[in-house]
Amino acid sequence: MMLSHNPIVEPFALAHATIVTGDKAGTILRNMTIVVGADGRIEQVAPSIETSIPAEYHYLDGTGKIVMPGLINAHTHLFSQGKPLNPKLATPKGQRMVATFAHSPLGKPYMAATVKHNATTLLESGVTTIRTLGDVGYEVVTLRDQIDAGQILGPRILASGPLMAIPEGHGAPLIALTSGTPEEARTAVAQNLKAGVNAIKIAATGGVTDAQEIGEAGSPQMSVEQMRAICDEAHQYGVIVGAHAQSPEGVRRSLLAGVDTIEHGSVLDDELIGMFRHNPNALRGYSALIPTLSAGLPLTLLGQDVTGITDIQLENSKNVVGGMVSGARQAHEAGLMIGVGTDTGMTFVPQYATWRELELLVAYAGFSPAEALHAATAVNASILGVDAETGSLEVGKSADLLVLNANPLDDLRALEHPALVIAAGHPVWRPGPKRFADIDALLDEAYA
Repeated sequence: MMLSHNPIVEPFALAHATIVTGDKAGTILRNMTIVVGADGRIEQVAPSIETSIPAEYHYLDGTGKIVMPGLINAHTHLFSQGKPLNPKLATPKGQRMVATFAHSPLGKPYMAATVKHNATTLLESGVTTIRTLGDVGYEVVTLRDQIDAGQILGPRILASGPLMAIPEGHGAPLIALTSGTPEEARTAVAQNLKAGVNAIKIAATGGVTDAQEIGEAGSPQMSVEQMRAICDEAHQYGVIVGAHAQSPEGVRRSLLAGVDTIEHGSVLDDELIGMFRHNPNALRGYSALIPTLSAGLPLTLLGQDVTGITDIQLENSKNVVGGMVSGARQAHEAGLMIGVGTDTGMTFVPQYATWRELELLVAYAGFSPAEALHAATAVNASILGVDAETGSLEVGKSADLLVLNANPLDDLRALEHPALVIAAGHPVWRPGPKRFADIDALLDEAYA
């Protein structure tokens, strides 16, 4: 559904609520009031007994409700909904067919409507900031600008446009610009930046979904020199770079090149952990890991009759998923920066299920629920460079709030059905994204 939107923020106070701050310690503040001004920013966060609410402000009674910062999903794709992959469309021929349609006069309005619908779904599920990492064209840039201009309601967006790949590499031709040399790679980044992107994605290694032979997923595809050219060009404009990397060598090359986030990841060793911690070529001197366990685990836990993946895709996923899980656990033990991204739109990764990634980080990577919430809010904000705007409930920050009926520190599943979502001061009343009951039931069973 499309959300009705009033571009004017009506100031309000949410009173007598319990705040889950989203810090690493799992701090809870009881009987608190949050006051939001006409600029969509937080004006006060204080005990209700000490808070005076201006007469013209709307009063929302938060008794019995939990309030926390809106979730951030650092790895999304808005071109699909997360239903099982059609193996015929994952072949080079199938990809070319889909790409031809997506860029056609018929396909462009279809893509625009699809990304808008999926962004709305993310928002209704409690996600108030997203980064896309591989778009068909610049339809998400357009959507971001419409949201920023107050024309429609949606999450804050960092949009990547098409990703950077080698010819016939991962993501090509559907969601990629291809290059064979550092000069060509720099030109491709410049094209994206000119189109207005504020994130860049590299396919450093092969991936599972479009793999045509066993061993392709995780096998290095782009040279360090090519990736360095991409990073240098993007960093010149303060834009962070994420790299799809699913093997130790792919991760090593990406970190050497200066990428800011490793997407998916692999088994780590002391050298790689050191490179994450201190990365002189990264924009901020360090790199972070976004494990995307939601995208890997279903392919190995569910039968092929259900997932629809080919034998080759299954073997490739077995090769890389164990490494993703181990890497997430090792990174957590080493105290590296770990963010939350789900790879929405991929097979069995619905747009509304960001909460599952938090459960998987707890079940597979050794996180506490408080650490998982912290990763999905303040840590993600810091990784994406939006921490001055969002990620915590502080005076002066954007009013990106998630209102829940139960405490997620007791059960992360409390995140599944928000009572209210507020994006930059705009309330989304009775949020209820369309869900896929069959997929949800299969995932519940797989992770039980």
